[in-house]
Amino acid sequence: MFDLLVIGDANPDVLVHGAPDVPPYGQAETLVGGGVLALGGSAAIAAHGAARLGLATAFVGLVGRDAAGDFVLDALSSVGVDVSRCARHATLPTALTVCLNRPGGDRAILTAPGCLAHVGPEHLPDSADVAARHVHAASYFLQPRLAAALPAVLRAHRASGATTSLDTNDDPAGQWKLAPGLAEECTFLLPNEAEALALSGEATLSEALTTLSKPGCVPVVKRGAQGAVAMREGTVVHVDAPRADPVDTVGAGDSFDAGFLAGWLDGGDLTYALALGAACGALSTRAAGGTAAQPTLTEAQALAQIP
Repeated sequence: MFDLLVIGDANPDVLVHGAPDVPPYGQAETLVGGGVLALGGSAAIAAHGAARLGLATAFVGLVGRDAAGDFVLDALSSVGVDVSRCARHATLPTALTVCLNRPGGDRAILTAPGCLAHVGPEHLPDSADVAARHVHAASYFLQPRLAAALPAVLRAHRASGATTSLDTNDDPAGQWKLAPGLAEECTFLLPNEAEALALSGEATLSEALTTLSKPGCVPVVKRGAQGAVAMREGTVVHVDAPRADPVDTVGAGDSFDAGFLAGWLDGGDLTYALALGAACGALSTRAAGGTAAQPTLTEAQALAQIP
């Protein structure tokens, strides 16, 4: 049995540092401060982080039969993530993202979705074939066929005894609508603060937590340098963020997801899970890219001051 099955997106990230706000056209060549090719995709980064923390992790998604697909699967398998059930589209390319990073953590994200919109339930193993203690899905709005099927997919895994979670990530269309019944099939909903406000339609974080709380579903909201907060059965639990001087914040929220889920699976204590997630998110910012600085469990526990 796997500790964690991750469902969702995987793509190369091309990370550009020091780009101008508006790059000049007219075939002008602009020199920038740096560039990195890294593993991208919220689901893939979370799976990679979970494996770094010692969880037996499997990743399922859809990539192309191209060099980009080879790159992401090799990056995942290099840390022990099982990718044997990941599907490959015969003709469409793997998704590709370019991040234009500003000092301070802000960035513009340009994504060519490739085959992402085509992933559907037929690309996922049956819950009876892949047993996992927890199932996590990510990048909900980039995968509309998968999104429509996700309530049933998570319901089947819950019936097999798994807990479940969803990190929706951004909605490029700005609609922020979840499939009916989806939140109720999530043990945890894992947005950042801006996403929580958009998903709930509320003006404040307190209101968003209340609105996103559903029977059996705990909203866990990532707040960057302000830590993280969750609401369970009407009670708010908050942890501060460890101090960090970020080099690059790409993937920090996905590394938080990995840490939070590792903490949760290690005994089910919400405060511990939040603290471990915050530590993993902070440590991941030490280097460019979402995975280069993801911590081991020992490193994360030390920063979170967990014995």
